Amino acid sequence: MLSLLISILISIALFVGLPAAGVNKPTSIFFGIAGFIAAFYLVSFLVRKKVGKVQKELQDSMLAGQQRMNRKIQQFQSKPGGNIKMIQRQLESDQQVIYKEGLEFTQRLEPFKKWSMLMGRQIATMRLQFLYQLKEFSQVDAILAKGGIFRGPMMMEPMPVAMKMARQYKNKDVPGAEKTFKRYIKWFRNERGTLLYGVMTWILVKEGELDKARELLTKAKDAISNPTFTHNWERLSNDKPKSFSNSGLGEEWYGLYLEKPPQPKQQRARRNANARGF
Repeated sequence: MLSLLISILISIALFVGLPAAGVNKPTSIFFGIAGFIAAFYLVSFLVRKKVGKVQKELQDSMLAGQQRMNRKIQQFQSKPGGNIKMIQRQLESDQQVIYKEGLEFTQRLEPFKKWSMLMGRQIATMRLQFLYQLKEFSQVDAILAKGGIFRGPMMMEPMPVAMKMARQYKNKDVPGAEKTFKRYIKWFRNERGTLLYGVMTWILVKEGELDKARELLTKAKDAISNPTFTHNWERLSNDKPKSFSNSGLGEEWYGLYLEKPPQPKQQRARRNANARGF
């Protein structure tokens, strides 16, 4: 990577140049090492600053798109009599536009790959998530098959792992999903493990492994404060697997396309005030 190469060249220049200028060897070695460290961190800082600016533009763009969608939902809810299916299709179309713009935006990060060793993984992770939301699952599976984004678990986020588990389940590789869960759950302590527990318990219930699901829910509700796990444990304990739902996990859960979200509801039309005695 260029940042590393520049740092090495500066260090070599100091190692060679300082003795030629009459500086003793121990001092030359010290300044050579210090020069390498200073150059590396300076270049890395400047690169991070530029990358951060591009990433903020992406975040602002997506936030603006989400705010527009929220306004549409509020307008729909406040006006009774609208076509629910029509507004749902419109919202889905708007969401797809946001994800497509985000996917195209990742191209602007490509030039930074030659400056940062981790940038390639970051770009692949971002594309994975946009492609997943766009339901381009063949491309998602291709990225997952490479496995590069899962190197260095300490630097990972739960969502890509949850997506991998969901795709393994959809591709009828339940043992693979369980293996992924066991491998990575240890890196996501407390609340960070919420989504992974949600996906794995969902898979077990759908596969009819109710005892294993209840056992895992026991661990989840003890480790995480989210009441969803307690409610689901109670449902399974009362032999009500059909009532199992991870709706309490919110938008991240619905973004995995394993459980359908509830349709937006309209406010009921106000009755005539006089008829109600007001």
